[in-house]
Amino acid sequence: MNTRKTSTLALLALSMCGTTIAQKKKSTTPKTPFVWESANVYFLLTDRFNNGDKTNDHTFNRNKPTGKLRDFEGGDIRGVIQKLDEGYFDKLGINAIWMTPVVEQIHDGVDEGTGFSYGFHGYWTRDWSSLDPSYGTTKDLAELVQKAHAKGIRILLDAVINHTGPVTPEDPVYPSDWVRTTPKCTYQSYDTYINCTLVENLPDVKTESNENVALPPFLVEKWKKEGRYEKEVKELDAFFAKTGYPRAPKYYIMKWLSDYITRYGIDGYRVDTAKHTTEDVWADFKKVCDAAFAEYKKNNPTKVLDNNSFFTVGEVYGYNIGAKKLYDFGDKKVNYFENGFNGLINFDFRNEAKMNYEELFSKYSNILNNDLKGNTVMNYISSHDDSWPYDKKREKTIESGTKLLLAPGISQVYYGDESGRSLDIEGTQGDATLRSQMNWDDVKNNPKTAEIESHWQKLGAFRKHHPAVGAGVHQKISDAPYTFSRIYSTGKYTDKVVIALDVAKGKKEIPVGNIFPNGSKLKDAYSGKETTVINGKCVIDSPFAIVLLE
Repeated sequence: MNTRKTSTLALLALSMCGTTIAQKKKSTTPKTPFVWESANVYFLLTDRFNNGDKTNDHTFNRNKPTGKLRDFEGGDIRGVIQKLDEGYFDKLGINAIWMTPVVEQIHDGVDEGTGFSYGFHGYWTRDWSSLDPSYGTTKDLAELVQKAHAKGIRILLDAVINHTGPVTPEDPVYPSDWVRTTPKCTYQSYDTYINCTLVENLPDVKTESNENVALPPFLVEKWKKEGRYEKEVKELDAFFAKTGYPRAPKYYIMKWLSDYITRYGIDGYRVDTAKHTTEDVWADFKKVCDAAFAEYKKNNPTKVLDNNSFFTVGEVYGYNIGAKKLYDFGDKKVNYFENGFNGLINFDFRNEAKMNYEELFSKYSNILNNDLKGNTVMNYISSHDDSWPYDKKREKTIESGTKLLLAPGISQVYYGDESGRSLDIEGTQGDATLRSQMNWDDVKNNPKTAEIESHWQKLGAFRKHHPAVGAGVHQKISDAPYTFSRIYSTGKYTDKVVIALDVAKGKKEIPVGNIFPNGSKLKDAYSGKETTVINGKCVIDSPFAIVLLE
C-alpha cells in the first residue's frame, strides 16, 4: 500500500481512419480486440466510490471515532454494480475496473499518528478467504463480475501477500512461523526492503519461508464457527497436492487469492507492495493465477471473454518507465517483468506529464515498443497513496485527461479524475486527503464538472475503441499543427490513428500523412461532422477543441 509543461491546451484534433459506410454494411471490419497494453482502467476505493447497500455500513461493531476520512464510509460492491447498470463506465470508455481489496479486514483499528483508522482501504487483511461484509457478499461479487463481463469490462482485484493487518485487541497476530513483527524496514538495501515490517505494527508475512506451517489457530476457530472448516481444509489439501508446494505462508495466501479467479472469473490482480518480497514469490503467484484462470475457463466455457491470459500489474513503488526492465535497490537490480508481471505501475507519469506532448508520447512509445515490448506500464496522474499527484489542485483537468488518455501504455483513471474530485480535503492527515467520497453531486449538478467529464468520456471511448492509442507505435506527422499517428497490428487486425493537438477552433486542416488514403470517409465523433481525406489532408469545421475522426 506504499505508498507533471506544455502550453495550455487550446485545441485538440484526433483523426482515425474508420471503415467506409459500404464496408460497415458488409461487416468486414474485425471486432476491436481487447488489448491489456492499451486498457483504460478505472481504479476505485471500494469504500469510497458509491454506497449501494446501506445495511452493511457498520459491520464488526466498527463504531469508534476516527480521524477524518479514516472510517468506513459505506462504499461497496453493490455501489459499483449500480454504476455498471447505469452505464457510467461505458460512457467513460472504461474496459477494466481495479478495486481495492475486498477481503475481510481487521475488525478493530489503530492510530498510525494520523488519527484512529479502520482498514477501510482494504490493505489490512484478517482473513484472505472471506469477503469483508462492509464491502458486500459473495453473491455481490459474482454479480459484479458477470455484469462487467457482459459489457466487455474486466475486473482486477488487489492482492496483498506481503503483510497482514495490524494487531489490535480484536485482531490477534498471526503465528510467529507465519509473520515477523520486527525489525522495521530501513529501506537502505534489497534486504532492508524485504525482511522487515513496512511500518510499526504491520506484521510482515515470512514470504521467504518454504517451511510447512499449520493454519493459524484463530482462523481454525473462526472457520469452525462459520461452519466451513472442513471445506476449507479439504480445498487446501487438494491445492497443495496438485501444486506440490510446501504448506508455507505465501502458498496458503496464493491459494486463497486464486479462489477469486476460479470462483468468480476475475481477470487480473494488481499486486500490492511487490518489491517488499523476493521476486520469486510473484513468479510463483503468476503460475498459481494462470492455473486458476485456465481452470475457470475450462469449467465455464460460455463465460470466457477471449484468449487473453490472466493479467498481473505490480506496485513496485518508485518504478518508472525510464528504468525500463530493471528496478534498482542500490545493491541489487531486479527484473519484475521476468518474475510474474505483465506490467508495472509507472510512478513517474504524474511528474512526466509536465513534458510537452511529443516528448512525452515519443519517449513512452519508444520504450514500450522496444525495451518493454511484450510488457507494459500503467500510467496515472493521481492515486490513493501518492502525495504528489499531477494537478493536485485540479486546475488542469482537461490537460490531465488529454495526456493520460492519449499516452502510450495503460491509462489508470483514479476515481474522480474525470470529475475533478478534490484531492485536498481540509482536516485530513496523510493520504486520507486523496481518498474522499466520490463527488456524485458535482457529477449530477455542476456544469463545469459535466464539461470535464465529457472530455474524459470522449477520449476514453476513443482509447477503448482503438488499441493503437495505448499499444500502437507513435510517429510524428507534423509540428504545426502538431499531428502524429499510432499504428497497432496483431494477426489480421490493424488499427490506425491520427491525432492532432493545439489546432484552431472553427475550420481546421489536419494532415494525415500516408496513414489514410485519399477518399477515406471519416466522421468526427466529437462534433458529429463528416469529412473526406483530400490530398493527404482532411478539413473539420467545429467549435470544439477536440476532433475525433472515425
